[in-house]
Amino acid sequence: MWQKTYRIRLSGADVTPEQVIKLWKENFATFWPKGNRFFGGVGIEPGQVAVLNLAGPGGMNAPGGGPLISTGIMVIYADDESFSFMTPQGHMFAGMITFSAERETNPDSEAEQTALTTCAQVQALVRASDPIYEIGFRLGLLKQEDVFWKYTLTALADFFGVHGEEPDLKIVLVDPKVQWAQAKNVWHNSAVRTGLYTLAAPVRWIRSQMN
Repeated sequence: MWQKTYRIRLSGADVTPEQVIKLWKENFATFWPKGNRFFGGVGIEPGQVAVLNLAGPGGMNAPGGGPLISTGIMVIYADDESFSFMTPQGHMFAGMITFSAERETNPDSEAEQTALTTCAQVQALVRASDPIYEIGFRLGLLKQEDVFWKYTLTALADFFGVHGEEPDLKIVLVDPKVQWAQAKNVWHNSAVRTGLYTLAAPVRWIRSQMN
């Protein structure tokens, strides 16, 4: 199990944490890398369920233009300064992701006690949900997750006129053990099921022509 915290300082932007979160909720997937889609309606509210169609590195899609992984999330919490998602069965990892914004002292300011900068953050507490994903994580899948959220935070900062700021990443290994007792979860693996659905597209087309 890993806790990964991605954080970017919106240096020079005259914006409050509440304003950042409000805009982030209303335009959530706008800041995602190319090829990734979020279908969850307008805004982010507790109890909301959304479908995620996820691409690979560089926006790579499956043959025919479909997603490499089709999965989802559930919103479990939302207020003026943060919101949190829980992953469903079959997602690449089991865990929770929290998006937040807060004020912090600007270390570059001469008047540190008064100069505050708004920071935006993504924090994920995650564990691979089955052995296939566990192997993928060990081969670099978690690094792709890093690319995804760093891109998102950079795009969010760009919206507020903050350019050239690099997101920070802090990684904590919470639990090194692998839960082999949950190997049966591979039956629900969304990547495998999405791949099989894509491969079966010709069969579905033939059946549709016969009906």
